[in-house]
Amino acid sequence: MQDCFVHESSYIDPDVTIGRGTKVWHFCHIQKGAVIGEDCSLGQNVNIGSGVRIGNGVRIQNNVSVYEGVELEDNVFCGPSCVFTNVNTPRAHFPVHGVYARTRVREGASLGANCTIVCGHTIGRCAMIGAGSVVTADVKDYALMAGVPARQLGWVCECGKRLRGPGLTCSCGRSYRLDGNNLVQIGKQ
Repeated sequence: MQDCFVHESSYIDPDVTIGRGTKVWHFCHIQKGAVIGEDCSLGQNVNIGSGVRIGNGVRIQNNVSVYEGVELEDNVFCGPSCVFTNVNTPRAHFPVHGVYARTRVREGASLGANCTIVCGHTIGRCAMIGAGSVVTADVKDYALMAGVPARQLGWVCECGKRLRGPGLTCSCGRSYRLDGNNLVQIGKQ
């Protein structure tokens, strides 16, 4: 845990790995066995569960708990107060004792403020989940999702802009094509 910043009000359990350049701000708790990559930012009051893996360049805003069973790949953005679950049928009097549904957030995906990601699903690469949405199924790469439950409204570019029109070319120069029901990046001008 050298070459990173951890605010004095945060608590880091033993056996935690935090990468170079990562900043852990006020009132965070990182539990045993968690691995956090380089150049990440954990805002105020973030909880990282036991054994959670977080890639490089991840931004987790204030008041987010990343529970055991959740994996965040590189360059994921978690908006303020977004919610992850890790048990599909929780009961206080029937604990699951470490058997958690796996949730994977793929590289470059963005999760809006106050959205909820129901466990057991994968959020695709560079997908964008709208603020307040509730994700109850897998999300395709580059999908723009919003609502309760979240529905696909269209596609977004890797840079985050909404793709419109038949050409599926973004103003940033990236271009895409539909392959069945999936969007595939084909190049950058």
